[in-house]
Amino acid sequence: MTGSWWRLTITASPDQSDAIAAALIAATGDGVEEPRSGVICTTVGSERDATALVVSLSSQFAGIDATIEVTDPVDWSTRWRDGIVTRTFGRLVLTPSWLPVAPSDHQVVVSIDPESAFGSGEHGSTRGALALLERRLRAGDRVLDLGSGSGILAIAAVKLGARSAIGVEIDDEALPIAEANARRNRVDHAVTFLVGDASDLAPLAGPAELICSNILRNVNTALMPAILGALAPGGNVLFAGMEAAEEPLFRPVLAEHGLDVVDEATDAGWWSVAARRR
Repeated sequence: MTGSWWRLTITASPDQSDAIAAALIAATGDGVEEPRSGVICTTVGSERDATALVVSLSSQFAGIDATIEVTDPVDWSTRWRDGIVTRTFGRLVLTPSWLPVAPSDHQVVVSIDPESAFGSGEHGSTRGALALLERRLRAGDRVLDLGSGSGILAIAAVKLGARSAIGVEIDDEALPIAEANARRNRVDHAVTFLVGDASDLAPLAGPAELICSNILRNVNTALMPAILGALAPGGNVLFAGMEAAEEPLFRPVLAEHGLDVVDEATDAGWWSVAARRR
């Protein structure tokens, strides 16, 4: 479908980002982009709707700045692909399915088509998690990916040498996307995706030598008992989905649960951390 839409860009303090994104998703039923910390974007079908959203958000959140721009007529069935590029994390090469690459001998390629599921490699939290995964994964690890979305981390883990990977995602619409990505990468024999609450499923899916939790800080904190219950002795946990400003809030949570930081990464204002049980 083609046509002109209106792009709404909200600039706010980073600690308001999650709440503003949630309000936009609730109001429009569509996803949002966060090109950098504190900036949230979405598109709506009319200038009137965009203006109404600005009025509503201004009444809920203090100090925000909003701009509304009309877009050129585009084919929105494929426009979401714009800006998604091939990226490299050590020996891991991540590429969208429509941009094939020719890897060198030591590289491992993961081809992803995220569609409506989270995890294209364009978000700083996903890139941080991928960087840590490439560095911390050991050959033969069993991997548990909480908040698996497009399946990107679980698939990358198996292609990097994991024995198996289980992805857990609460959004059932992400399941067929993740399964299709696993087939595209020829790892569907070693990757399983489950739909449900990670707090219930993680202990059942363990033990795992490496657990990824790329969600939000409060969710990562709430999931800590389930994560520790699923973690194999000597295993690593990769936490992502947290802004850099949240680092001092999450480090005490790790210490409280007997986890020592062994690696970390910061990308576009998003902080990811690898920890090991003390």
